[in-house]
Amino acid sequence: MHDALQQVDPLLKRFNQLEGSRKNWDTHWQEISELVWPDAGDFVGQRESGGKRAQKIFDPTAALALEKFAAALESLLTPRATTWHRLKTTQEELNNDEQVKAWFDVVNQTLFDHRTGPRANYYSQMHESYKSLGAFGNACMFIDDHPDGGIRYQSRFVGRVYTDINHEGNVDTIFYKYPMSAKAAFQKWGHGINRKAKQALVEKPFDMQDYLHVVLPRIEVDFQRIDAAGMPWESFDISIDDRELLGTGGYHELPYMYSRYTVNPTERYGRSPAMLVLPGIKTLQEMEKTHIRAGHKVADPPLLLHDDGVMGAGANKPNLRPGGLNFGGLDAQGRQLIAPLVSGARVDITADMMASKRQAINEAFLVSLFQILEDKPGNMTATEVLERAKEKGILLAPMIGRQQSELLGPQVAREINILQRQGLLPELPEALEEADGEYRIEYESMATVLQKSEIITSILQLQEVMTPFAQLNPGVFDILKTDELARIVADVGNIPQKALRSDEELAELREQQAQQQQAQQQAEQAPQMAGALKDAAAAEKTAQETQAAS
Repeated sequence: MHDALQQVDPLLKRFNQLEGSRKNWDTHWQEISELVWPDAGDFVGQRESGGKRAQKIFDPTAALALEKFAAALESLLTPRATTWHRLKTTQEELNNDEQVKAWFDVVNQTLFDHRTGPRANYYSQMHESYKSLGAFGNACMFIDDHPDGGIRYQSRFVGRVYTDINHEGNVDTIFYKYPMSAKAAFQKWGHGINRKAKQALVEKPFDMQDYLHVVLPRIEVDFQRIDAAGMPWESFDISIDDRELLGTGGYHELPYMYSRYTVNPTERYGRSPAMLVLPGIKTLQEMEKTHIRAGHKVADPPLLLHDDGVMGAGANKPNLRPGGLNFGGLDAQGRQLIAPLVSGARVDITADMMASKRQAINEAFLVSLFQILEDKPGNMTATEVLERAKEKGILLAPMIGRQQSELLGPQVAREINILQRQGLLPELPEALEEADGEYRIEYESMATVLQKSEIITSILQLQEVMTPFAQLNPGVFDILKTDELARIVADVGNIPQKALRSDEELAELREQQAQQQQAQQQAEQAPQMAGALKDAAAAEKTAQETQAAS
């Protein structure tokens, strides 16, 4: 018991420090949650389960922009319908080895098969993570072995995840605080559950208590051990209320993929598009309320009544229903004693001001940036389209690079190791085993296509520049290796390798074409050759006859 307390107390003390240092962030994120993503969890306090959460939203621009942001990130980084990455060895000469290529193809396909499996729930959890990035600037994905084999993915609500970073600025410590009922705690830990959960298990099994999952680097790793002591990451399960240690363990890789949208050099947590335009979001809500009130006044304005008491109270109150009769509404001269108040308010000006705010919010969430051909004529040339794509790739590069390094790269490494330990991957080829199995990830999503579009643009521009010179010297294009250019374009466009001919197949095809062309030429020349032979034979016969006569 004493040893357990020696482990628990420092961890809880560190957790309290991390929790206390994040108060400003929690207040900030709570405001964003209420205005941008009302369905998200709470950072400050706890709203009633099942209650209304959109009371503060009068204009849904930010909430809709967040949905588009998450959908766009998914299509750019992890599209569901395509294989958005492939694996290659770090030793380029081995990438032409047929066994190595076949091994990587199998591994790559196995990864995507498990992500799309019915138990994995990968893409729905990734969508939640992308929304978290747009709203709060932070996202956390937990990746672990599924109890029945394979991989499971769970997007963790960042309001419950407290982090620390290493000397390189990368997140390497996770404190995940989560509620759990006594019933669920018993299902997880059995009779080793904490004291309060045991007491509640009989009479109040659904009462919730707070627990803590801690994962941090192990200070001393004994790589000769095959248990948790031989793993680079150690983990602890703690009951916060009872200050009890419920379990210890370890991980071969950090199971939490924690990514950030953009980071201030002096801060641990990331900042989001919503944080960038939060003042505009709040202003837009107030403008919408004002716009609604102004519209009510225009459609149903206040009435000006005569002050002699003829109308306005009791039974003489004006009848404002359609077709209503108002006796006494005119004086003896036929002048109206009731008139609407015309304030002269310009509702259209308010609408224009709101439109500018909406545009700024959409810009922050990159909504217009994702619409590559937005507001452009339909007769754009291929070069113009590629030029616009290149511009988008340049603007998206910082965001794409951070997600590939903090989220997708560690995710792929974790997945490969899990599947390998489960025996679900084929054995390494001998050549790759000698290279220590080192590999690199080549991303093939739309984001990568946008970034690489500059290559195709350069090729097309080169063709345009060289075309006038070709009129003077038709052989000027001989400097280009057209086969290699075609393969480069196919690679940039993510054309599947199985749709392209290999060098051997291409050589065989061209040899067949050459033979067919030669045979055709021979067929075309055959009549001429036959005529020439016939003439030669006739000439020889004539010569022989002349010689015989003489």
